[in-house]
Amino acid sequence: MESLLEFVGTVHIFLGPYRGNPIGLYLQRDGEVCRISPRIYPWNQTIGVGESPNKAAADFEQKWKETTGLAPEMYTGPHWEGGIKPEKPKPAAPPKPAPASAAKPPSAPAESKAPSSSEASLANDPVLSPSSNSEKAS
Repeated sequence: MESLLEFVGTVHIFLGPYRGNPIGLYLQRDGEVCRISPRIYPWNQTIGVGESPNKAAADFEQKWKETTGLAPEMYTGPHWEGGIKPEKPKPAAPPKPAPASAAKPPSAPAESKAPSSSEASLANDPVLSPSSNSEKAS
């Protein structure tokens, strides 16, 4: 047996400079599934489905933004009644980075490090080179 419809909220659509009549949103419970949708054509094509009224409300809001083709300034709502609060799904957790010790290959010895540009310029300059200074002193 089909359950009765429950009024759960409204959406207002602006027609030019005028605010149109509110469009009623209704909840229908079928066993384990809840559906929220307007009953007026052409808006009745958008149906929010979920395990609970709050999940169906979140699904309806998402589908309303995606499928109606209305700019955000052309409507207000949905405005929910009866304590319905859209229950957004939790975002997926970011992937955990691999342990640092397992990800890094063993580093090369420090002595094989290439000299920086300032060290290279000092080595090529005969006046500032440490080896040329030690040769002059001996």
